[in-house]
Amino acid sequence: MKVVITVVGVDRTGIIATVSQVMAEHQINIMTINQVILDGIFNMAMIVDMEQSTVDLEGLQAILREKGDALGVEIRAQNQAIFDAMHQVG
Repeated sequence: MKVVITVVGVDRTGIIATVSQVMAEHQINIMTINQVILDGIFNMAMIVDMEQSTVDLEGLQAILREKGDALGVEIRAQNQAIFDAMHQVG
């Protein structure tokens, strides 16, 4: 399953490292990552493959929510198919 991870919040050191570490710890492959900082606001989108993951999507969401709280950012993880359906124009 492919998952879209989004991170939004005030920029600070360690955001990408923290999210990437969670992926590595749970055998989740990062397929693509895009990030931008606009006027001090960090915004990142990451697509990952959970095919070999040692945690399910609900578990990943809980872990990322906890990490986001510690960093002061909002981190969300959604099934890519659901994310795509929610963001279709039309």
